[in-house]
Amino acid sequence: MKSPSANLLAEVRTFRQNHPDVRYVDLIALDIAGHFYGKRYPVEMLEKVAAGGPLKLPQNAVLLGAQGGLFKIGDYCFNDGDPDANRRLVPGTLKPVSWQSQPLGQMLITSDGTEAPIEFEPREVLANVLERLHLKGIHPVVAFELEFYLFDKKLDNGLPQFPRDPLSDDADDQPNLHIERLSRFGDVLDDMAQTARAQGIDITVITAEIGPGQFEINFGHCDDGLRAADWAALFCRSTRGVALKHGYRASFMAKPYLQFPGSGMHVHVSLYDGAGNNLLAAHQQQPLRHAVAGCLALLPHCMPIFAPNHNALRRLGGTVNAATRASWGFEDRDACVRIPESDPRNLRIEHRLASADANPYLVLAAILAGLEHGLEARQEPIAPLNEDRSSGTDFPVEMLDAVRAMRHQPVVRDKLGAEFVEVYCENKRQDHLAFQQEIHAREYRWFL
Repeated sequence: MKSPSANLLAEVRTFRQNHPDVRYVDLIALDIAGHFYGKRYPVEMLEKVAAGGPLKLPQNAVLLGAQGGLFKIGDYCFNDGDPDANRRLVPGTLKPVSWQSQPLGQMLITSDGTEAPIEFEPREVLANVLERLHLKGIHPVVAFELEFYLFDKKLDNGLPQFPRDPLSDDADDQPNLHIERLSRFGDVLDDMAQTARAQGIDITVITAEIGPGQFEINFGHCDDGLRAADWAALFCRSTRGVALKHGYRASFMAKPYLQFPGSGMHVHVSLYDGAGNNLLAAHQQQPLRHAVAGCLALLPHCMPIFAPNHNALRRLGGTVNAATRASWGFEDRDACVRIPESDPRNLRIEHRLASADANPYLVLAAILAGLEHGLEARQEPIAPLNEDRSSGTDFPVEMLDAVRAMRHQPVVRDKLGAEFVEVYCENKRQDHLAFQQEIHAREYRWFL
């Protein structure tokens, strides 16, 4: 059997043979805010890294705020000397980048699996949750669904404009679910799907959503939770690039229009044992009820993950299928936790609360932590919406309240890691305060 470095070296050399015009490769990872950071490496230097050479980036790059700035978080950033931390290449992720004007490659990197993983790196947080579940004989199968909007490439005084219909050159300003919209925007959507597949992402269904210029992409079910989250992260990057190439902007912003539906990140999760039996379906689906109860119990304490910014909180309680309380139901899209109709083999939950711009590694980690907590506590859930339309428990809808609810919750700290919770909550608190430090034109209209 080849060593990991031998496999990586073979991957790099095969890539160079297949793409001789590529001179540089972007080595990228997702930070806490859900943005990619990294370095652009000459491809010949990538061979040295693949062969076992060092790969180091600043540890604190993970802590960047929404606008890329650093906040003082404990001793991080300003009192720690800004140390480097080891990263490693993620096998199977070296792919060509087709949306840039020059030939380029990209490859994921992570601190997970190194001698000293970064405790608050999103991919490491998810890796820890998955490892704990695997040791308990629990094997998740995961599928993400992502909604996004297309805008015109040009902004109007900083505000988004409806995308131009390629057939009529009119604004696509009519919200609908018509299949014809998939045809009218077929060139850009097809390029998005083909580009994603070239990145190794299993793209399945494409849907025209209700908002003007809004679409949804579904991914295949994956028995590797890290890979499923990788797909979601890489899809956001490639989709933005492809849209610009076609004269549009693609955005996963949670609520770009107040009058139209927001964009969500829906996550389907089923749990299996080592023999392939669906754990949620056992004992007349009693584990399913326990898992739902656990999800709902932790949901109010994970809101900074599910709604990571001021705009994402605007989406909650919106016009269509956006929950206002922690709730569940069978085949009910108004619920945070929906149980789709399925046979026992495919019984699963669909977690619908997260916004499309949330960090997929952290969203999946929080969902799995809730499922794990429920299976351990074995509590009965509240009534489903199918039985009581008013059923549900409140969750915080202001960021500072959400941060307080997450920061001091013992189960969340235990399942996701106390150091991560401290760092993440402080990052979100300071991001929110920084957002408030600008006077909007509306304030002058109201109060000048």
